[in-house]
Amino acid sequence: MNETIDYLKIGKATDLKGRDRKIYRLLEIFPGLFSLSTLIILVFLSYFKPVWVAYVIIAFDVYWLILVFYMAIFLISSYFNLKKGSAIDWRKKCEDLKLVSTKTSFAESALCHQMTWEDITHVVVLPLYQESEEVISDCFNGLIADGFLTDKIIVAITFEARAGMESVERRMNFVKEKYSNKFKHLFITVHPDGIEGELKGKGANQAWCARKLQEEYLNPQNLDYDKIIISVFDIDTVVEPGYFFAVTYKFLTVPDPYRTSYQPIPVYHNNIWSSPFFSRVTASSNTFWQMIMQIREDSLVTYSSHSMSFKALEEIGFWGTTSVSEDSRIFWHCLMHYNGNYRVEPIFHKVSMDVTADAGFFKTAASLYKQQRRWAWGGENIPYLVFNAWKKWKTPGFKKGKIFGHIFIQIYGFHAWATNALIIGVIGWLPMLLGGDRFNSTVLSGNLPNVTQTLMSFAMIGMVLSAVVSYLLLPKRPKKYGRLKKLWMTLEWATVPVTIIIFGSIPCLEAQIRLLLGKYMGFWVTPKVR
Repeated sequence: MNETIDYLKIGKATDLKGRDRKIYRLLEIFPGLFSLSTLIILVFLSYFKPVWVAYVIIAFDVYWLILVFYMAIFLISSYFNLKKGSAIDWRKKCEDLKLVSTKTSFAESALCHQMTWEDITHVVVLPLYQESEEVISDCFNGLIADGFLTDKIIVAITFEARAGMESVERRMNFVKEKYSNKFKHLFITVHPDGIEGELKGKGANQAWCARKLQEEYLNPQNLDYDKIIISVFDIDTVVEPGYFFAVTYKFLTVPDPYRTSYQPIPVYHNNIWSSPFFSRVTASSNTFWQMIMQIREDSLVTYSSHSMSFKALEEIGFWGTTSVSEDSRIFWHCLMHYNGNYRVEPIFHKVSMDVTADAGFFKTAASLYKQQRRWAWGGENIPYLVFNAWKKWKTPGFKKGKIFGHIFIQIYGFHAWATNALIIGVIGWLPMLLGGDRFNSTVLSGNLPNVTQTLMSFAMIGMVLSAVVSYLLLPKRPKKYGRLKKLWMTLEWATVPVTIIIFGSIPCLEAQIRLLLGKYMGFWVTPKVR
């Protein structure tokens, strides 16, 4: 059984049997065990060895301060790159290329492709569940307004049968009536419910769509996979004009276009003026993290809306159907499939999506928490990476150093996500609360609050900088909002110390505990209420 299984398609330990299942299960336990152990040990030592913990807290605060300045440099650099990228005439850059030769690294051929931007066809896959006609229209109108020739764009929208066929048919008819003649081809499909072995989620839906598109349109039309760039967008994605020219230019100029994914910067501007403050702050924090990762190319992973060559996607067998974190899993799948010879090319160009918003303040808070927990479920990729690295370790040409670097970054990142805010905001006070006279009678007990406050005051520079960048990135203010609205939205960054715990560390820690216990999560669809 294990000899024929495709290890790169596994989603969890229960997809395996025997020894492999036990090893994978142990790897699933590790992220949660690591995070919980860190927190529990610090709490335990706060009572028995409070002085030790006090020194740890001071050292951690110093580390945090250095990290904040380090990230601030990347954020500033990324912001100016984004401004520059948004101002570029990408069509002109594509036209100036005239003729570009790119050599592939496919094992079966050393074929040299000679292409111009006019040879490229874009396929856009749009999976959706219960989103409204308004959300669909904004996405489609953005594709049309992008500026790339629409007769070179194929749009494939894929509905979920489990959303109810009455709703599906109503929205299908809406799309057909409004957009059937706007593109090279409009492909519409419905993903059946209850396919055995599939996780009910976005990954299974878009994989179904891509295969159907291949069988029913791409192959009958004899379209060349080498000249197709496929983008998968959340249905609330609105591209900034010029995006497809930017992707095309990158595809025609990077050293190895078929071993590369292309990642724009996600901003959450569609409904940012009307959403609750905690949703705005959390969404902007995510944008800033993605901006920072654009500078750290060695750490960059595909996220949400992104693009890649159809050739590579077809070679790996499309998206997996059992993973929750499909937008990053596709990168890890490609990285492992090509033995480490795969990367993400940053595109300093925006795509805009919805800030989490539901019917009312408390429902929005609950939805945001669930969204963050689902994103934090990306920790499932740690066992996936370690397990597949172990399976492929002796494969000729396997880039062990690159893979190990990615594994380390993932372990560090998810551990920091789950623990850092709690260490600063909660555990930092425990030596004084739990240490009793053994600690409170020491000189260190009197200095700890002052040292912590001083270090965190300097670290606040990072928060102020984030508020400034957030202000600069805000879209044009709708007329129905007063002039003070923009200022108020900037001042909301003062809530970060609280929101980063409630909508950061806690949902991440819960996701890791669920994985530790084998309580596997399904795909939770974030509501898009406007």
